[in-house]
Amino acid sequence: MRWTAPGRAVHKRRMLQSLALASMILSAAPASADGLDGDRPGLRFDVPAHMAPRPAKRLHSITVPIPPVARGVSLPPVEGPRDASRPLVVIDAGHGGHDPGAVNRETGEREKDVTLAIAQAIRDELVKSGRVRVALTRDDDRFLVLQERYGIARQLNADLFISIHADSADNDKARGATVYTLSETASDREASRLAARENKADVLNGINLGGQSGDVSSILIDLTQRESMNVSVAFARLLQREAAPYVPFRGNAHRFASLMVLKAPDTPSVLFETGYLSNSADAAFLASREGQANIARGVARAIEVHFARKLAAGRDRGG
Repeated sequence: MRWTAPGRAVHKRRMLQSLALASMILSAAPASADGLDGDRPGLRFDVPAHMAPRPAKRLHSITVPIPPVARGVSLPPVEGPRDASRPLVVIDAGHGGHDPGAVNRETGEREKDVTLAIAQAIRDELVKSGRVRVALTRDDDRFLVLQERYGIARQLNADLFISIHADSADNDKARGATVYTLSETASDREASRLAARENKADVLNGINLGGQSGDVSSILIDLTQRESMNVSVAFARLLQREAAPYVPFRGNAHRFASLMVLKAPDTPSVLFETGYLSNSADAAFLASREGQANIARGVARAIEVHFARKLAAGRDRGG
């Protein structure tokens, strides 16, 4: 091919067209090649997909209203005898407010309603007996965080704390009541955390830890919590024995668990799973007035025997 002036012009035009096309591709902007090649008018060159600019990210957000945590929760009224020397029992109705707890799929029965009705029945039974004083952590449909629940018992200097719940399981054949106490492992860990807190002015059994050394504080907390755990275990076994005529229990009814609501170091505490809402028979029992009254009788009986034993033990030590 001869390199003539017209040939150089054609070559130059094609080279400019190639450069323009490459520029459009690299700039990632679609452009028309009209006028660049007279043989193919209207032809468009689109940027390859892998070279196209990424679309701007769209940010999505979901706002979920969460009830504020109650600060400085007011203490509930103490009912029963006015004699302050009588034992005080705090009954905690589990869940409440926006937290329904377990729900029966067929009837829609909610744990928060069942536990409140049972707690109120226990209170009424204890007040009727006149032997102990009693207070409820909640007497209506409100939400309390776990620390507030056992915190109420501590502030009232309760002698016993019972948290009422209703269990649920995937196996709808599971049924029967269970009593939980704090596990040994969780107790030791919680005692360690409590001793390490900056504010050591907490009062445990009337002892102000604020003026004690770190080692002494740890020893006092450990001894106090171990004593509370021993009392809790004894009451759990007593509850199963005394309430058995009124409430169906599981075979292995007393269990240990790391449950936050049981972690008051100076208050004997148990969590009473009164039955399974996921089981039709248990759910009917728990939701009925008769079933709630039976549970109240069993719990009240165990409480009365528990404090009668303590009173007798105190007399033996004193005499």
